[in-house]
Amino acid sequence: MKSSFFKTTIILLFGGAITKILGMIIKIATTRVIGLQGMSLYMLIFPTFALFMTLSQFSFSTSLSKLVAEDRYNNKYLLFSIIPISLLINFFLFIIVFISAPFISGLLKNKDSYLPIIAISFVLPFDCLSSILRGYFFGKQRMIPHILSLIIEQVVRFFLIIFIIPFLLNKGIVIAVTGLVLVNIFSELSSVIVLIFFLPKMNFSLKDFKPKKSEVLSIMRIAVPNTTSRIIGSICYFLEPIIISLTLNYVGYSSNFIVNEYGIIEGYVLPLLAIPSFFSNALNSALIPNISNAYAKGDLEYVKRKLVSTLKITLSIGSIFSLLLFIDPKFYLKFIYGISVGSSYVRILTPFFIFLYFQNIFEAVLLSINKSKSIMINNVLGSLMKIVLIIFLGFLRIGLYNLIIAIIISILLVTILDYFIIKKEILN
Repeated sequence: MKSSFFKTTIILLFGGAITKILGMIIKIATTRVIGLQGMSLYMLIFPTFALFMTLSQFSFSTSLSKLVAEDRYNNKYLLFSIIPISLLINFFLFIIVFISAPFISGLLKNKDSYLPIIAISFVLPFDCLSSILRGYFFGKQRMIPHILSLIIEQVVRFFLIIFIIPFLLNKGIVIAVTGLVLVNIFSELSSVIVLIFFLPKMNFSLKDFKPKKSEVLSIMRIAVPNTTSRIIGSICYFLEPIIISLTLNYVGYSSNFIVNEYGIIEGYVLPLLAIPSFFSNALNSALIPNISNAYAKGDLEYVKRKLVSTLKITLSIGSIFSLLLFIDPKFYLKFIYGISVGSSYVRILTPFFIFLYFQNIFEAVLLSINKSKSIMINNVLGSLMKIVLIIFLGFLRIGLYNLIIAIIISILLVTILDYFIIKKEILN
């Protein structure tokens, strides 16, 4: 088990570093091809994108990973129970996006957001299928297919952005941003093709694509609380630009100022701070199948040792990165994105993002020891606290620093709540 965890982590770290570098290259290419105006519009609709992706995926990937790792179910039945349910969910989401697009565009107070929102509906089923297949390979602790699919996906996305988006820009910013959303169809499809290639040979017919009751119940016990947590978080994220716009407009800030500053924070500052998340995501992905397996066997000592060692690694890497960013944020913003705006935001947020890396590890462990409901409650409290602070601090006329402060307090609250549950269940 120890050897398996080490091997899985190394592969994920190596692959995560490659995909993160590719992601940075794509981000640089995107921001320079589409410009600040295009990025601001894209980031304005991204919370909506994130909300519908959460609904589309329904945490099936995480559920499948955990159940496959426990080795108590027929993997074929698990996989074929999830796929028809996911297709049905995505069919209804497709209709909902089309119906709600004018309303969402109105809430965002930006008519240019209508077409990009419509485009989201076409991406969802491809993203969902890709995440389900990755969940299977995570559970089997086969990370090569996952890493290879991500690399192919990023490469496809890069070339499409480089060659297609400049052409669409000639048609206008709205068409270009819509194209930027639709690029995900082809990148996710390429990922799905790679993952299918690595699936074991299974004899099946159309009759096999029928949900099995016991498998569905096991999946839903994990998926429902996990998805509820993510949905509430995504709803709050979806409401975030709307509430910020309404509040700051009310106290006298212009819409252009709000859109530009929000675009800087969401499009440049937070992605920069999230760069080292590949290592916590790698550790997270390696922890879930390992700890799920150990916990199912009652080996709490292994769970405790693995948690402590993982936190030490996270602290070491996170501290180095945070120090580098804190010293000269302008350099990294200029180097990666070609801009220097947002450095003050980066410097304030940097020390607190270490707690976010801890939070990812805590939640992987809580999920593995069947504490999905605790994750849900803690994240709901953090999301609600963030929204309340955005509204309250907005009236203090401190610009978008209301969002910065709300992010910090939300991170600290959820991390502390997660820690106390971990302490009670494992560390005592």
